[in-house]
Amino acid sequence: MKKKIAMVAHDEKKQEMLEWATFNKKNLEDHYIFATGTTGRLLEETLGIEIYKLRSGPLGGDQQIGAMIAEGEIDLVIFMWDPMHALPHDSDIKALLRICMVYNVPVACNRSSADYLISSPLLQQDYQPKVPDYLEHIQRTIK
Repeated sequence: MKKKIAMVAHDEKKQEMLEWATFNKKNLEDHYIFATGTTGRLLEETLGIEIYKLRSGPLGGDQQIGAMIAEGEIDLVIFMWDPMHALPHDSDIKALLRICMVYNVPVACNRSSADYLISSPLLQQDYQPKVPDYLEHIQRTIK
């Protein structure tokens, strides 16, 4: 079962993402890979597989992935971000992590959690995550 995997890496984490992706190339080439801007270009050059490239993160790529998650078009996210550097688009990063939580999409934020996700037997199976029921929130009365 092919999954749709979104991949994002901040500048200070791009090399780590490339190393991780190279190590996991065999697993990744069995799936559809979406990535933000430069990360996508570097992944395609390094792995030699097709990457669906979106805009750069600060130019809307994080939000594009968020929209895809909201539409049910992404199965998991590998998001290697750098907690040691302030980023000008911090609000976009938080929004992407939040939308993953809202739609119960698994997200790895470091190499170890990415290893766990990519090696999960669920990656090769039909799997529908349970999305919380937000009907009460949608139908609430606003005063």
